[in-house]
Amino acid sequence: MTTKPDIGTLDAAGLGRAMHDGHFDPLEVLDHFLDRIQRSEDQTVFIALTEHRARADAAASSKRYREGKPLGPLDGVPIAWKDLVDVAGATTTAGSDVYRNREPATRDANIVANAAHAGIVSLGKTNLTEFAFSGIGLNPHHGNPRNPRDAKTHRITGGSSSGSAAALAGGLAPLALGTDTGGSIRIPAALCGLVGFKPSEGHIDKQGIQPLSLTLDCPGPMATSVRDCILLERAFRRELVVAPRAAGLGDLTVVVPENIVFDGAEDAVVANFEAGLSRLSRAGVTIERRRLTPFDGFQALIARHGTFAAAEAFYIHRDLLEGPVHPDKPDERNAAEAQLDRLDRRVGFRIAQGKKITAYDYIALEQGRRTLVDELYAGMKGPVLIAHPTIPVTAPETALLDGDDETFFRINSLILRNTTLGNFFNLPSFALPSGADARGLPTSIQFAARGGEDEMLICYIQSIDRVLRS
Repeated sequence: MTTKPDIGTLDAAGLGRAMHDGHFDPLEVLDHFLDRIQRSEDQTVFIALTEHRARADAAASSKRYREGKPLGPLDGVPIAWKDLVDVAGATTTAGSDVYRNREPATRDANIVANAAHAGIVSLGKTNLTEFAFSGIGLNPHHGNPRNPRDAKTHRITGGSSSGSAAALAGGLAPLALGTDTGGSIRIPAALCGLVGFKPSEGHIDKQGIQPLSLTLDCPGPMATSVRDCILLERAFRRELVVAPRAAGLGDLTVVVPENIVFDGAEDAVVANFEAGLSRLSRAGVTIERRRLTPFDGFQALIARHGTFAAAEAFYIHRDLLEGPVHPDKPDERNAAEAQLDRLDRRVGFRIAQGKKITAYDYIALEQGRRTLVDELYAGMKGPVLIAHPTIPVTAPETALLDGDDETFFRINSLILRNTTLGNFFNLPSFALPSGADARGLPTSIQFAARGGEDEMLICYIQSIDRVLRS
């Protein structure tokens, strides 16, 4: 007789297999996670649960399993939705006090509908940095999720997908959605010892997701394993939920940048990165180290003209900072109705910086981006990935950042630096655990491909993951 597995030890694919084999019913799996959430010491992880919907989803999944007609390998598996995404019947707060009493969404975002088509159970809405505008993950309105990788000290989970990471790392959900404008999937994955996948722009549909940057936003999967991220990516795209074959590593070249990405890196981050590269080299991967001059060009460009995220965030949230336009006076704004004082001061400050970016600056960013992307891609011929530490540090203590804005902005810039490169250059990127430091805090390594080469990256990342875990 096969021993019944422990729900808490299984990844999402393992849960799906266990339900397929009759070890668990989807309602039993749902109850396990709802109980874990209820008993959790950290009640800041979820902004809201969608229990009524979750029970309906799980009951429908249970019926399919009884009839031998599951919709795929994730049928009946719960997911935590970052509260930027519309789930019918639930309020989308975007982590903001301003939207706390917003009318509930009337329809699912496309990504939610696609996940439901694969039988995935919608568990609830997770906490995040307000409007997703920070790599730290603090939220004065809904609380600061605690990094489950340190039981003694309150450390950040990273942002902006802070609640999604805390839910996964804390065993409160087996799958989660993140969104990534400058690293908001990969940063919390790195700080919490998880896997995160930022796809190419447009690879996963953004309809029904509150935007931060119309140019750079990328929704994507977060999970505890590579195979879960790949299966969830398939479901998000409403494709056949079958992982592509893993690629052999003998023809792969991994380029390691010699500029920018190691500046200020902690010793353990670098040591674990180098150990991972050594294992890949022994497995047949060609490791090439060189300066990537487009990275320098990117830093010079944004230093001169600002960022897409700031410009577009100001465009999207201008009414909150300055009040809406008078209907009968289109050139005037009603400052009395501005709600800047209700925003996280750090988020409000960053959005306000976008007002300084002129039309000239914005077009210079677009043109400069096109030139630098072409230059970078020209040096990535054949099966080539770029690898570097996902972020240069391990999770800082929350207390060091929450009350000191100068430290907050300094650490925020450092944490975002490496991952922002992936957004600007439209590089689909996986963040994988690479080990831990002496305190047990996770470190992470990122692998990135050229824009549009998501499928190639997915094929290689499976083999890379196996080598790194060996």
